Amino acid sequence: MPRIGVFVCQCGNNIESTVDTKKVAEEMKKLPGVVFTCSYKFMCSSPGQEMLKEMIKKYDLDGVVVSACSPHMHEATFRKACEKAGLNPYRCEISNIREQCSWVHPDKTKKTGTLKSIDLTRMTIERLKRNRPLKTISMPVTKRALVIGGGIAGIQAALDMAEGGIEVILVEKEPSIGGNMARLSETFPTMDCSQCILTPKMVEAELNEKIKLYTYSEIEKVEGYIGNFTVTIRKKARYVKEDLCTGCGECWEKCPFKATSEFEMELKERKVIYTPFPQSVPNVPVIDAPNCVMIQKGKCGVCAKVCGPKAIDFEQQDEFIEEKVGAIVVATGYELMPNERFAEYGYGKIKDVISGLQFERLASSSGPTGGKIVRPSDGKVPETVVFIQCVGSRDEKKGVAYCSKICCMYTAKHTMLYKHKVHHGQAYVFYMDIRSGGKRYEEFVRRAIEHDGAMYLRGRVSRVYEKNGKVIVQGADTLSGTQVEIEADMVVLATAIVPRKSAIELAQKLGIGYDKYGF
Repeated sequence: MPRIGVFVCQCGNNIESTVDTKKVAEEMKKLPGVVFTCSYKFMCSSPGQEMLKEMIKKYDLDGVVVSACSPHMHEATFRKACEKAGLNPYRCEISNIREQCSWVHPDKTKKTGTLKSIDLTRMTIERLKRNRPLKTISMPVTKRALVIGGGIAGIQAALDMAEGGIEVILVEKEPSIGGNMARLSETFPTMDCSQCILTPKMVEAELNEKIKLYTYSEIEKVEGYIGNFTVTIRKKARYVKEDLCTGCGECWEKCPFKATSEFEMELKERKVIYTPFPQSVPNVPVIDAPNCVMIQKGKCGVCAKVCGPKAIDFEQQDEFIEEKVGAIVVATGYELMPNERFAEYGYGKIKDVISGLQFERLASSSGPTGGKIVRPSDGKVPETVVFIQCVGSRDEKKGVAYCSKICCMYTAKHTMLYKHKVHHGQAYVFYMDIRSGGKRYEEFVRRAIEHDGAMYLRGRVSRVYEKNGKVIVQGADTLSGTQVEIEADMVVLATAIVPRKSAIELAQKLGIGYDKYGF
């Protein structure tokens, strides 16, 4: 015959206000196998746990039921208390009479809540009778970690683990680590140089003996279980031998062919053999195979001719590498929602309508214009710039329902960068709400308005079109109740942040969850 103790928690008034906990305890005494019951004000308190341990020893209990709040709250607490009293922790069960009973039956007579609590506790007792004691087992663990994504988050995660003595495999799909942060000019709210923060971390990750770096690589397959994973990494062909390349730059200087630069957000061309940006880590170029005349047609080969160390290999193939790891960190970052979705803003048709990341590249000293903010169409300095927020964010019909969270802040930063470089210029910002929820964030936005003269207009933009060399922006200012039309020289869209295109496929390979948007 089992010896079960039942402990009914009053949870202050959370349970006691709608459940007669003493009656619940009394009814449980009538059940076979129950040798002790009580009602206590706070079972999770230190006195409550001490009483639990004392009763286990006094009545030689071989099972415990605590009728209280959700197991998510205090199951671990009560099981530890049972273990300290010498009872197998898995012989402790929680009956949820708060969230599933008291809170959903606000009956002041306590009749409904009491009857349901009696039933819930009785069912938990019957389940406990069928429980078997479990023992904690230990398994050997591979003390190495895999970090997927070489942006600032992935780099910092790798550095932190390496500092703790753990070997790390850092995998990045692009030719260089750095991610989107490498594209930024300055960071909010301190306006620190992005590269000054990022570049030392990139170099440290490359030089750290505990970190093995795989760039231009993707996860092909993941097998195993927590603590012991076998990961297959596809290292894409660079057509450059990393062990021979010195990063001298002779190959891309002599390359006669160009293609659109993805890193520069299509604002500039790059050579077909290239490194994404000057501070790239590793400083080893990659050949853009679809645009390489030598690979596609067997003609050219200039890069191989001028390469002193003979590092160019046009026959190089993808390589598959297996690594064993015990834990996986996913830091795959984000990309911007395609602006082409929003025809009313003229993106793709009007050259001077650009995205926020394109503006970052214009403002960056390492960008396509050397930090000079100019119009993409004619290279002139824009004297009036309109910034449009929530393009795709908080828009269930054409975009996503969520707020991208950073757009309000980086738009304020953009107005500052613009004013600092174009002193006579005027910035206008169309916004829905200003969401500046962070330390010194509100002050940052006020600084953009009060110190740098940004004109904030609360309302949506209905139309953007070209006229006589200007970009006409039509919208509304809901605070003044007027229609607004601005003749702008450039328009910057704060576009919604979305997950990487390959995020869902990767999540399925890893067997991890993701929401309906793919995050």
